[in-house]
Amino acid sequence: MEYLALNKKTIFLGQAVKVPGTAMSSTLKNVKQNKLLELPVAEEMQMGVTIGMIMNGFIPVSIYPRWNFLLLAVNQLVNHLDKLNEMTNNYYKSKAIIRTSVGSIRPLNPQSQHTGDFSRPIQMLTKNINLVKLKEPDQIFPAYKKALERKDNISTIIVEYGDYYNEK
Repeated sequence: MEYLALNKKTIFLGQAVKVPGTAMSSTLKNVKQNKLLELPVAEEMQMGVTIGMIMNGFIPVSIYPRWNFLLLAVNQLVNHLDKLNEMTNNYYKSKAIIRTSVGSIRPLNPQSQHTGDFSRPIQMLTKNINLVKLKEPDQIFPAYKKALERKDNISTIIVEYGDYYNEK
C-alpha cells in the first residue's frame, strides 16, 4: 500500500482505512492520513464515490474488507464502473483498484455471511474489470503494481484471503 500511496493520484477509501477495524487496516498504517478517506458503512455509496473520484482524475483504491460487503455495491460495480469507458466514449477512464477479501475462518469462523468468495460470478457479470486472486505472498506487490500502472484504463479487483494474513 505504501507503493500505491507514492502516486499523487491515489486515494484510499472505505471503512477502517483511517481507524483500526479490520485486518486490512494494519496495511495502511504507513500511508499518510491525507491519502485516507474514511467512509460510513454504505457500500453502494462508496462505489459511487469511487467512480466520482475517477471522473475527477484520481486513482481510487476502494477497500471492501469482505466480498460479502462488496456485494452491496454490485449495482454500481456492474452497471457503472464496468461500463464507464463505454458509456462516455472513453472520455472517462475507469481505472480503480477495488480491494476485497475472502474472510478468514481461522482461528474463529464468523460463518458464511463473512467468508464468501464471489469472484466467479463477478467475472461473469463484468467485461471490463480485471480480477486477480492473491494466493501467495509473492503475488501481492506485482498485482497491485500492475493494477496501478496499467495503461488500458481497466479497473482491477484484487482478492485477498484473510486466513493468509497470519499463515503466509
